[in-house]
Amino acid sequence: MSILIEPIITEKMTGLTEKLNRVGFIVKKQANKIEIKKAVEDLYNVTVNNVNTMYYGGKVRSRNTKGGVVKGRTNSYKKAIITLADGDSIDFYSNI
Repeated sequence: MSILIEPIITEKMTGLTEKLNRVGFIVKKQANKIEIKKAVEDLYNVTVNNVNTMYYGGKVRSRNTKGGVVKGRTNSYKKAIITLADGDSIDFYSNI
């Protein structure tokens, strides 16, 4: 569980899940594809066919306030797209 930080639940990711049986996770930056595959298989009892990873660097943001311009940076993270075997699925809403 320490490798997987949180699932990605967006409209775009839900479409990929329905069409291509893919699920997205935000993972630790140091994790490699083999560790991610093992963590998903152990946690959700599914078979993983493929793991694609991508690294997002943080963006610089600024906003105007009464005190002047405030500059900051969004967080950087690593994202993994997991392709599941046919017939397998992960239900994130079962515990709600």
